[in-house]
Amino acid sequence: MGEDTFISHLVELRDRLLRALIAVGIVFVCLFPFASDLYDFLAQPLLRTLPQGATMIATGVVTPFLIPVKVAAMVAFSVALPYVLYQVWAFVAPGLYAHEKKLVLPLVIVSTALFFLGVAFCYFFVFRLVFDFVFNVAPKSITVAPDIENYLNFVLTLFLAFGLTFEVPIVVLVLTRMGIVTIEQLVEIRPYFIVGAFVVAAIVTPPDVISQLLLAFPMWILFEVGLLAARAFSRPRARDDTGHEPPGEDAIERELDSARTPEKGPNS
Repeated sequence: MGEDTFISHLVELRDRLLRALIAVGIVFVCLFPFASDLYDFLAQPLLRTLPQGATMIATGVVTPFLIPVKVAAMVAFSVALPYVLYQVWAFVAPGLYAHEKKLVLPLVIVSTALFFLGVAFCYFFVFRLVFDFVFNVAPKSITVAPDIENYLNFVLTLFLAFGLTFEVPIVVLVLTRMGIVTIEQLVEIRPYFIVGAFVVAAIVTPPDVISQLLLAFPMWILFEVGLLAARAFSRPRARDDTGHEPPGEDAIERELDSARTPEKGPNS
């Protein structure tokens, strides 16, 4: 019986992964004819700041084809992400308790929105300041001609860094709600978090002060936002007449599950 259940879960996981891949593939096929336009849009922050007459170059033989295709695949995954997350949710939801379902689904939606908000902040604000700073301090005697593959790697690194940075409030809220840490403990480690934010920014961003500050300060601010959210959502439960806290929803549901599950006899 247990083996059949395990196999059925594997089959369901396979089916949902195939549906997610098919969704990404369909979007990719629709976006493939516009792959060059998508890369041009991605390169706009850099192209606006290049010196007059300067252009980007491709050093590889097939790079002019592969790089736009990679960009189209990245955009396809981003467009299909809500459906992909729905498949993940549909797979894990049956094993969750009611209070966990109420918590997980909003967290998935909010965390996804925050990640894309971080990417948008990087594209529309950070890139402009970083590229202006880099090319203004560059020697006038050099010819600026960035490679398209290096630019894509640079963009993806910063997108990932800023997208994950904007997840800090969610991480803080989840840690406090699960009881792993308390708000007081997070307040105590605030100085270490600030130092860590600047260290992380120095590692993942280019070696310029502007991009490091633009990553470290939002990380610090979002940490404070997470603390405010944790205080707002961690209300103490009311106590009964005996002065004890009533059992939470998770405890009640576990008791109901154990009551519904028949006990095995000694010979079973």
